[in-house]
Amino acid sequence: MSDDVLYEKDRVSHIARVTLNRPAKLNAMTLEMYDRIVWCLDDVAEDDDIKVVILSGAGENFTAGVDMNEVYGWYGPPNGADGKKRRPSQRRRLVVDRRTSRVYDRVTYHPKVTITAIRGFALGGGLEFLMGSDISVVGDDAKVGMPATRYLGPVLGDLHLFFHRLGPVLTRDLLLTGRIAPAGELASRGIFTRFVPAADVHATAEELAVQVARMPADGIVIAKESYRLVEQSMGMALSEVCSYLLHAYGTNLQFEDDEFNFVKSRSEGELAQTFDKADQFYS
Repeated sequence: MSDDVLYEKDRVSHIARVTLNRPAKLNAMTLEMYDRIVWCLDDVAEDDDIKVVILSGAGENFTAGVDMNEVYGWYGPPNGADGKKRRPSQRRRLVVDRRTSRVYDRVTYHPKVTITAIRGFALGGGLEFLMGSDISVVGDDAKVGMPATRYLGPVLGDLHLFFHRLGPVLTRDLLLTGRIAPAGELASRGIFTRFVPAADVHATAEELAVQVARMPADGIVIAKESYRLVEQSMGMALSEVCSYLLHAYGTNLQFEDDEFNFVKSRSEGELAQTFDKADQFYS
């Protein structure tokens, strides 16, 4: 499992790096990877010699989000004690969603400077990492969005964060359509720190990290807490609780006969076939 998330830090340069390392799976994240990322970011936070952390993906993609082959097992067995199929209880959903949401809190509220290096897909949690980071370096090959809203309903991710960073118009666009947007379409909106050719993403992220690392360590930490105070007073105050509370409620849906039920379709066939059906339904 540890190979799925690579972690290194250099106390001389004051830079740490966390790399999602499942390129064959578009760096889709498992629950174990979530826990590993949390551990790495907590270690960075506790290390007084580290000033900045770069979060990136191995290969040509940042992350396609949660591994859909695994996610439905997070909430426990699909059958009750009587053997009948049942939905997970809300209490179980809240336990799991609280656990998974903390990884995004670690990025958004991290005491050190966070830089995301984005190539290829930055979907679902990948978009949330991008929006939660202090500095984002986005390649011209990047594609962003929350396509799982088409399967689970348009209440996903940290809505406070999205409304704050993306603005209400773009947030509604991405969540209510579930479309995947090319980063080039959004670059002029000022939501990325740098928009560069794909081949330059990692070098640019490293250059920015070096610049940040020249800042005084105490100054960085004080600045981060100051920024957090200002952002929360501007509308982020309920972000932490709402991110998992609304997700737990907003994705526990009943589907009508003329709607696409991703969970049901997934239980009846392979994941790839389910995605094909969903693409046909929404096209």
